[in-house]
Amino acid sequence: MCGVSGCYLLEGDEAGVYNYLILHANQHRGQESAGICVYDGLRLVGKKGMGLVTEVFERRDLRELSGPVGIGHVRYSTTGASEPINAQPFKVGYSGGELALAHNGDIVNSGELRRRLVSEGHAFVSKTDSEVIARLLALELTETDDVFEAFERVMEELVGAYSLTIVTSSGDLIAVRDPWGFRPLCLGWDERGYFVSSETVGLDVLDVEEWRELDRGEVVWIREGELESRIIRRERPAVCMFEYVYFARPDSIIEGRCVYACRKRMGRRLAEEAPAECDVVVPVPDSGRTAALGYAERLGVPMEEGLIKNRYVGRTFIMPEQEERVRSIRIKLNPIRELVEGRSVAVVDDSIVRGNTSRQIVEMLRDAGAESIHVRIASPPIVSPCYYGIDMATKEELIAADKDIPEIRNEIAADSLAYLSLEGLVDAIGLKRSQLCVGCLTGEYPTPVPLPDEE
Repeated sequence: MCGVSGCYLLEGDEAGVYNYLILHANQHRGQESAGICVYDGLRLVGKKGMGLVTEVFERRDLRELSGPVGIGHVRYSTTGASEPINAQPFKVGYSGGELALAHNGDIVNSGELRRRLVSEGHAFVSKTDSEVIARLLALELTETDDVFEAFERVMEELVGAYSLTIVTSSGDLIAVRDPWGFRPLCLGWDERGYFVSSETVGLDVLDVEEWRELDRGEVVWIREGELESRIIRRERPAVCMFEYVYFARPDSIIEGRCVYACRKRMGRRLAEEAPAECDVVVPVPDSGRTAALGYAERLGVPMEEGLIKNRYVGRTFIMPEQEERVRSIRIKLNPIRELVEGRSVAVVDDSIVRGNTSRQIVEMLRDAGAESIHVRIASPPIVSPCYYGIDMATKEELIAADKDIPEIRNEIAADSLAYLSLEGLVDAIGLKRSQLCVGCLTGEYPTPVPLPDEE
C-alpha cells in the first residue's frame, strides 16, 4: 500500500506543488518516505526522503521542483525495507532518455523477474519490486517508442498489483492500472491540465470536478498536451476488499462506491449479525468510527468517543516493525474513564490483523472501569497473507490463521467477540464477490502466489 500522484499541466510549471498537494491528501497510504520527480523542460529532477510529505519537502524544494509534468509517491513498505534507498520515484535510463516511476502494489513474481534481469547483467540499486517494473519498462522502451506496445509486453511479465505513474525525460506522463485492478487509481482534468491520484481525495484537494477511475489493464499516455488511453490486458476483477474496510480515506470513491457509505453499511450489517448487550458503542479511531456509527444506529445505542487518538501518531498497522507497533498503540490511544466506567461497552474496529491493538484496547478499557467489553469487527477474520501490497506477508503474523474466534477472544481478553460475515462484507461493499480480492479472508487468490518455501 502506497500512494501515487501525477500531473501534466497545459500551462505553467507548478507540477511539484500539485504533486505535493495530491500526496498530502494520500498521506494515509504511506508514512515512511515521500518523493516527487518532475520534468523541468530539459530533464528529470527530483527529491525524495524519509518521513511525511511535510517533513521531506520545504517551500524552497517545491520552487526547485518546477516544471509542467511530474509524479509523486508516499511509501508504506511491503517489498524492500524502510530505507532511503527504497524511497520512490525510481529513475532509470534507457536508449530514449530517462523515466521515473512511482508504484502502489506488490508484484507476486518480482523475485523471479529480478533474478532473470540480474542474470542478464542488470544492476539494481534497491530491494523493491518497483525497480523491477521500472527496469522492465526501460528495456521495452529501448526496443520501441510506443508506450502502449511496451506495456503489452510488460503486462505479459508482471503478476500482481501495480497502479503506476510515470514521467519521462521527453515530458510524457503515463498512468497505469494492473489487469486485475487491485489498487485504486483515478484521473482528473480541467483547463489546467491532467491529474492522477491513488484516491479521489487527491483530486478533491485540487477542486478537480471532471474525473474518472482508470479501468483495469488501462494505460493512459499524455504527450504534447493530448491524452490517449488504451486497455492493454484484462483479467478477472479483483478490487482489494481491504481498501473499503481500512485503507482508503472514507471520503474517497472506489469503483463508484463511497467508502464512507460502505463502512457504515458494514456496521449496520454487523449489528444485525452480532448485536451486543451494551450501554455504549465505542469506535476504535479512526478507521473503526464509521462502522461504529452504523452499528450504534442499528442497535439504537449511543456512540461515544470513548477512545481518544493522539493526532501526532501515525497509523500503527502500517508501521514497519512489530515492536514499534506495540509501543505506539499506548501512545496513540487513551480512554475517557467517565464514558466507560461501570458500563457495558461494545468496541467496534475495522479488523484484527495481529491482535496487538485489540488486546491493549481491551486492557485499557478494563483499567478505565468498563464492566464488560464486547469486541465487534466490521470484517471477517484475516486468515491468509496478502501478496498484493498489504504488510501481512506471513501466516505467523495473523492471529486468526491458527486460532478460532473463541481462542482469539481469550487472547484479547474480551467478554465477547464477533466478526462480520464474508457475505455481509460483500453486500455492504456493493460489488459482487467475484469482483473483489478476498484472498486474505479465504486463502483463495486471483493470481498464482508463491509456495510457502518461496515466500
